[in-house]
Amino acid sequence: MIRPPRRSSATPAASVFAWTVVGVLVLGLAAAAWIGTRGALAAGHLASAQAGVSAAAADGDDLAAALSRLSTVGADTRAARELTSDPIWTASMALPWVGPQLDALTRTAAAIDDAVATAFEPLAEASAGLSPESLRPVGGAFDVARLAEVAPAASTAAAALRAAADDVAGIERAPLLGRLADAVTASAQQLDTAADDADALRRATLLVPGMLGADGPRSTLVLFENNAEWRSLGGVVGAVAQLDADDGRLTLVAQASSPEFEPVATSPAGELPAEVQSIYDTRPARFVQNATQVPDFSVGAPVARELWRRLSGTEVDAVVAVDPVTLSYLLRATGPVALPSGDQLTADNTVSLLLDEVYRRYSDSREQDAFFQSASTAVFQAIADGRADPAALIDAVRRAGLERRLLAWNADAAQQALLDGTTLQGALPASDAGTGVFGVYLNDGTGSKMDYYLHPQVETASCGEGMASVHVTLRSDAPDPATLPSYVTGGGEHGVPPGDVLTGVYVYLPPGAEIVGQRTTSDGDPPGFAGGVHDGRRVLKWSVQLAPGESADLDVTVSVPGVTAVSAVSTPTRIPDEVPRAGTCRSGE
Repeated sequence: MIRPPRRSSATPAASVFAWTVVGVLVLGLAAAAWIGTRGALAAGHLASAQAGVSAAAADGDDLAAALSRLSTVGADTRAARELTSDPIWTASMALPWVGPQLDALTRTAAAIDDAVATAFEPLAEASAGLSPESLRPVGGAFDVARLAEVAPAASTAAAALRAAADDVAGIERAPLLGRLADAVTASAQQLDTAADDADALRRATLLVPGMLGADGPRSTLVLFENNAEWRSLGGVVGAVAQLDADDGRLTLVAQASSPEFEPVATSPAGELPAEVQSIYDTRPARFVQNATQVPDFSVGAPVARELWRRLSGTEVDAVVAVDPVTLSYLLRATGPVALPSGDQLTADNTVSLLLDEVYRRYSDSREQDAFFQSASTAVFQAIADGRADPAALIDAVRRAGLERRLLAWNADAAQQALLDGTTLQGALPASDAGTGVFGVYLNDGTGSKMDYYLHPQVETASCGEGMASVHVTLRSDAPDPATLPSYVTGGGEHGVPPGDVLTGVYVYLPPGAEIVGQRTTSDGDPPGFAGGVHDGRRVLKWSVQLAPGESADLDVTVSVPGVTAVSAVSTPTRIPDEVPRAGTCRSGE
């Protein structure tokens, strides 16, 4: 018996629905496979590009070589961008959960590709001739035209990299998978660093050629600070020199020591703001030694400029400050230099020779000043003669700038604006919406060179929402005063026993900060307090006197609305490692 075929129980509509579901699943799987494959390829290209960036970083002292490497990563960044921008990928960005992942990868790839195309490649082409050797002076002159030619590309690159960094920084991290979130964060940090570096190059290409006389003769007054007698920005100004520049050629035309300024310091060399006078009196405007006492170089530099005009008759275009530690960094680039005294000045002995041994060797201050001048002249001449390794010289200048040992001020407002926001400006500490920054500035009150034996420690800590603290320790390891020259101890002339050290510590609080508590401990006499306000920042002055072997501590706790992180800047001392660091919260009482 033949049976009729069985009829399907499914309706035509159900069949259509079933096949539709199957089709959607197939398309979904295909799309997922497509996206996954392209995503993996894009990630591979970005990883390759990142490796190229790391290789370029290894050539950081050779700008042309570094930029050449960076320009070659363009093929990878373009491929990553194309892989993350096709119609299927773009449509999938609207999906829940997976959409933010795809969007983050797309934006990151696009930002990096934009940076390469609009920043690295043009900059590499413009700076192809800027190898370290090309920056070495020839016949005593730097090639300022070559550096100036890079300025347009550097400006374009700085703007493009900042835009790319801001775009990636704006990607919401919360919905992202851990590894992707970490990759986006790393990319944002890398772009931010590149943007900062490009901006530094932009400023340098706009500022340095002019300071080297590219646009005509230029005069700069160099202040030599002495870290053995502290001032807020480093040390007392013990000597000065005038450098003239014309078309890249530097000439040392005049020098003077601080005592030579006494005949022209009969009246203040400028009017200090009333709030500055209330804290520092008029001393920073009357003596060249105190040109670095106010922790704002734009206050002291014009004073030094005016005092030099009175003494020499020359009105310089710029003022620069350096210290012996900076000279030691420069000597790592030039190698040892010979002094008329028969000494070899090296990177290793510069600080001890200039801040300690010279006082033991010479009792006459004029002989000391002559030794300082010969040292600075020898280092300058080695650089002008082209003896410095260009890459090492750039590194020395960069390090001194980051440590706030190298400061610069320009009389021309437009040129000075190029230093805005840089450590070279020597400005008051700048806080932002989330980070409060303390300033801790050290000033000698002994009238001596005893700060060679003082050691500061500055620690900051966040103490909870809107709360922060700063801890300052001063310790003296001075030897028996009988073993030291009277010139070093001060001889008791200012009311401080020989061997003791009187220090004024000026603590600048973050803007809007209110003191919650303050506490001091001391092995010696109880310290004194004073205060004031400078440019919207409350200032607490701590005066403390220490005998050899004694130490003292200061703890200040403040409330700062909205602050979740804290840091500090402080006076650079003769020891580079004596810099602010993170610590534990210590409540003042």
